[in-house]
Amino acid sequence: MSHPVRWPRLALATLLAAIGLAGFLSLGIWQVQRLHWKLDLIERVDARVTADPVPAPGPADWPEITREDDEYTRVRLSGEYLHDEEVLIYTPSDFGPADWVLTPLHRDDGSIVMVNRGVVPQRQGEPAAFDRPEGKVSVTGLLRLSEDEGWLFSRDNNPAEQKWYRRDIGSITETKGFEQAAPYFVDAEMTDAEGWPRGGQTVVKFRNAHLSYALTWFALAALVAAGYGLLLWQEVRRK
Repeated sequence: MSHPVRWPRLALATLLAAIGLAGFLSLGIWQVQRLHWKLDLIERVDARVTADPVPAPGPADWPEITREDDEYTRVRLSGEYLHDEEVLIYTPSDFGPADWVLTPLHRDDGSIVMVNRGVVPQRQGEPAAFDRPEGKVSVTGLLRLSEDEGWLFSRDNNPAEQKWYRRDIGSITETKGFEQAAPYFVDAEMTDAEGWPRGGQTVVKFRNAHLSYALTWFALAALVAAGYGLLLWQEVRRK
């Protein structure tokens, strides 16, 4: 005995299957694109952090700096630290609770570049003692761009009270009143493995799980297709 095809049920199943397939396939393709982007990023960063240092960009080059072309470039620069204007920014570290030490470097051309000299562990909520070199210094490190946006649970900077929770260079230099300040900062390399601040703490390893995510979305798309195919087969058998 044959049964008529249940068209309303089939139409609804077709609509849901089409939405599911389109959604899961789109997410899978997006993750593949992100995978290629991440692999390219890793390759570029690996090449930059091991390259010979180049002069840090001066004011004429600042408008052309981009995250894709310039971040993590190894640079060198010189000048005098303005220790009275240094900024401490809390960060978790391999040494426990710590602070980044960001100090303005006054260059010979009059410009200011914020240098992240490294981390200083906190001792009972206060930074430990650390060196503040005087006179002309030379710095080699990695060019980093301003952290304008906070993370999900990060606190907002409070420029009015000069309390900083992320390395928002534009906000910091504007509050400090620096008229010619670079839009980037430099993560200084480690120069003293025993002293503080301890440089060379830049994280240059990037988590790359995009392939597993892509496979998950494509697997879900395959399940939707298999489920829809099973439904069609059942409807055909009813005839």
